[in-house]
Amino acid sequence: MAQFDGMLSPYKVLDLTDEKGLLCGKLLGDMGADVIKIERPGGDAARNLGPFFHDEIDPEKSLFWLAYNANKRGITLDIEKAEGQEIFKKLVATADFVIESFAPGYLDKLGLGYAGLQKINPQIILVSITPFGQTGPYKDYKAPDIVAWAMGGQMYCYGDTDRAPVRISHHSQAYLHAGAEAAAGAMMALYHRHAAGEGQQVDVSVQECVAQIVYTYCWNLWKVIRRRGDDAQPNLYAPNNPAAMRPNTDVHLRVTHIWPCKDGYIVWLYWGGVQALRWSAPMVNWMLSEGVDDAFLKNFDWRNYSQATTTQEIVDRLEKITREFFLTRTRRELYEAATKHRFMLYPVFNIEDILNDAQLKERNFWSELTHEDLGAALTYPGAFANTSEEPPRLRFAAPHIGQHNTQVYEKELGFSNKEISALQKAGVI
Repeated sequence: MAQFDGMLSPYKVLDLTDEKGLLCGKLLGDMGADVIKIERPGGDAARNLGPFFHDEIDPEKSLFWLAYNANKRGITLDIEKAEGQEIFKKLVATADFVIESFAPGYLDKLGLGYAGLQKINPQIILVSITPFGQTGPYKDYKAPDIVAWAMGGQMYCYGDTDRAPVRISHHSQAYLHAGAEAAAGAMMALYHRHAAGEGQQVDVSVQECVAQIVYTYCWNLWKVIRRRGDDAQPNLYAPNNPAAMRPNTDVHLRVTHIWPCKDGYIVWLYWGGVQALRWSAPMVNWMLSEGVDDAFLKNFDWRNYSQATTTQEIVDRLEKITREFFLTRTRRELYEAATKHRFMLYPVFNIEDILNDAQLKERNFWSELTHEDLGAALTYPGAFANTSEEPPRLRFAAPHIGQHNTQVYEKELGFSNKEISALQKAGVI
């Protein structure tokens, strides 16, 4: 077994997942576990997911694959073949976790479900990630990420009020939530194993993982105050106005949240009620001190400003003056003023801004790994947490197809070169 440093050393993880669960193994690997990514001979289908390094479509150059399989070793194995199943059982005998994302019942048909694995290793922890869980009327349904995002309730909250809901368009939002929750479930099962001396199966539903994050954000914004997107804003801060907080109301103001400035965008909102004195008035006072000469702003009565009673004309007039002012200042200038005068305004960062952010640099968030085969060093996000003892960290890059076959099959399982060659010819590894 390979030896690593970390809070999960020397636990071993067998990773059978596709894109639904790759993050789970990555997080366990970050914490020091020996994660062995098991791919079918020829390579995992997730290697075909873009984007690709320099846009060169190649299973060894998928940036998606490289991102979510770092800190893993890699072998090839066909568990549908009888010889492959026997090899997998040998690996299970010394493993602590198996993580998988097959359809419910698939591993049982191969004799590799939890009941079968438990006979080999009573302490094994099987983490199963599926679209809808191991039970229920939807358990056999397939669900691409967009389906899980929609049926988990998140899609309902995003988009424009006059159009159908939309999903966040980047990779696998629902799947990534599930991968993170699966890692947490694996840790709870490990804690239980230390207390009770037994393994268990952790049943992770992607739909449920998405549904867990909905109630704290989505329903508050749309079902209650009917806001979707960045432009349609109802009478939000008006607790004494029944129409403002009543579901399905048609009372709306159009207000701006994201504003252009000299070098990008910032987020700012003219608040009403008690928040008007706390945030809106200080920002306007700063604008006046910076040379904005406007009688409307100078004499504005913030004590009685409420989005429940104001008119669209007043909002438009406030925003016109403000928009013109923001275009004369950079994001940094506006942010520094907000910090100094204590009003709630903040910059909208792009990827370059995040990479160069002083806070992230100070905390050594970004890590670089050299990929000799790519002739380049790639920048990776840092650990999900900093701990005083054995912190999670990036140790090595994602494996090539079958990169560690010799290491695992010959040195750890004791197969001879002749046996390995025969297994290769038979398509088992």
